[in-house]
Amino acid sequence: MEHCEHCEAHYKNTPRSEEQVRALVGRLNRIGGQIAGIRKMIEENRYCGEVLVQVSAVESAVRAFGYLVLEDHLATCVSERIRAGDADVVRETVELVKKLN
Repeated sequence: MEHCEHCEAHYKNTPRSEEQVRALVGRLNRIGGQIAGIRKMIEENRYCGEVLVQVSAVESAVRAFGYLVLEDHLATCVSERIRAGDADVVRETVELVKKLN
């Protein structure tokens, strides 16, 4: 992965494994499929209740995806920064958790 001196903070120090990337991309693909399904339901003029059930499923899938990324963040980025003496990462992480809810 290419890095520039101005963007260094935007990349993980510990890269995700190929397995992690594959699993996360797979989840994103499924979420994309769910969204495409909702689009099709709207185009077909499907019953609002059925559409809302699918919207709820997508929200749940996105939230679960976010928690997986958060788990990785805590295990790698946050722990690395704490070991390096950067206590500000705790406040940053709390803000990230708030955004997930």
